[in-house]
Amino acid sequence: MDSVAAIIWLIAGVLLASAEALTGDFFLLMVAGGALATAGVSAITDLPVWADAIIFGLVSLTLVLGVRPILLRKFAQPPILYTGIAALSGKSALVLEQVSADAGQVKIGGEVWTARPLDPTEVYAQGTTVTVMEIDGATALVWRGV
Repeated sequence: MDSVAAIIWLIAGVLLASAEALTGDFFLLMVAGGALATAGVSAITDLPVWADAIIFGLVSLTLVLGVRPILLRKFAQPPILYTGIAALSGKSALVLEQVSADAGQVKIGGEVWTARPLDPTEVYAQGTTVTVMEIDGATALVWRGV
């Protein structure tokens, strides 16, 4: 077993992974994975240096072509940020005027909205806390839940 070669591959892998923090492109991280895999193989076998280089190249190439595109797609999309009325679904609201199928008002985040229950057979008394399920035009459809 060639522990010197394994240590060199291990150091190379750690340095490449550290350098990835400067780029954020996932390329150096994939090459670091190749170096770390080669360090593992080199630690348990007694292959010549050229064989280590082939292992390094194959593992790095596999990671760059196979894993890197997946990571780039995953991290390239910004998180969905709901704004406007889409942001109101799921918020709590305070019933200001009795909410029934005919009329009602709730306060959502400091704004007063007309409201009606999601289930038209329900009635919510003033002071009840409800959840906004959706917005229909200028009317909040609310539900009290259990």
